[in-house]
Amino acid sequence: MENQECTPNAYSQGRPSALIREPKLIDQLNLPLPLELSLPPSSDDLQTFTDKIVNGNCEEVLKQLPDQCVDLIVTSPPYADQRKSTYGGIAPDAYVQWFMPKAEQFFRVLKPTGSFILNIKERVVDGERHTYVMELVLEMRRQGWLWTEEYIWFKKNSHPGKWPNRFRDNWEHLFHFTRTKKFRMFQDNVMVPVGDWAQSRLRNLSETDKRRDNSRVGSGFGKKISNWVGREMVYPSNVIHMATECYNRSHSATFPVALPEWFIRLFTEEGDLVLDPFNGSGTTCVAAIQQNRHFLGIDTSAEYCKIALERVTKEYIKKNEFFKS
Repeated sequence: MENQECTPNAYSQGRPSALIREPKLIDQLNLPLPLELSLPPSSDDLQTFTDKIVNGNCEEVLKQLPDQCVDLIVTSPPYADQRKSTYGGIAPDAYVQWFMPKAEQFFRVLKPTGSFILNIKERVVDGERHTYVMELVLEMRRQGWLWTEEYIWFKKNSHPGKWPNRFRDNWEHLFHFTRTKKFRMFQDNVMVPVGDWAQSRLRNLSETDKRRDNSRVGSGFGKKISNWVGREMVYPSNVIHMATECYNRSHSATFPVALPEWFIRLFTEEGDLVLDPFNGSGTTCVAAIQQNRHFLGIDTSAEYCKIALERVTKEYIKKNEFFKS
């Protein structure tokens, strides 16, 4: 689909001006960042926002960044009608209107070779799943995004529950959007052990296993089982099995460090810039530091920005001690 021109304020009509806050850099700890890490410096026009935690509305903060400067966006925005005590909550019917001005800025600052990973989940309204997530995906495509892939986060440690008309939600969407079809992807960085299935499945190969077996339904896909003989590592599926975790238990989001870390390894290289525009307690920034990437974390909550700063500072100190040892 061809990229459509975005009207600058097409989605921001009639929004309360109180939602727009002056961005503030959070530096209460007064510690030198990034200490003595061996990362290449960012460009001059990015210095103000590189390796920083910013308290502000991402829609406004990102307007101060140059075009096409971010390599990867990984984020989990407030879901509809959730995190009300922290972020006020967004009604499901208003969610797309609320999100799209921000997506406009994400599109502008993301490099053509970059990726945007959006963790989001539908909610139940009046006994049925609301369609705001599907509506959001369609609206993003109209804005010019390519819906390149969808990953599933399977939560390994969800506790059981009982509801009259449904079962436990045990997974969440991880939508992969890009600006172009030619984006960077380093698949070898996330390979996994081949698994026990290979011991029995690859022991006795049929003649079909030794040649490319094309799909019977004409999809164009096929497989050649013998390609995997003798291999210890293989490419993963698009279902990611990870337990939930929460650094700060008063924060309702349960984004594990391993989740953004997986996408950071898949879509970036050392020294690249990773953005989380709904940064919360800083999990994406911590993952970026661990993988030797630059970061920018933005959040409207000053409380969580302080928590995020404490976390990234501890991570920097840990890495600095490692480099000195």
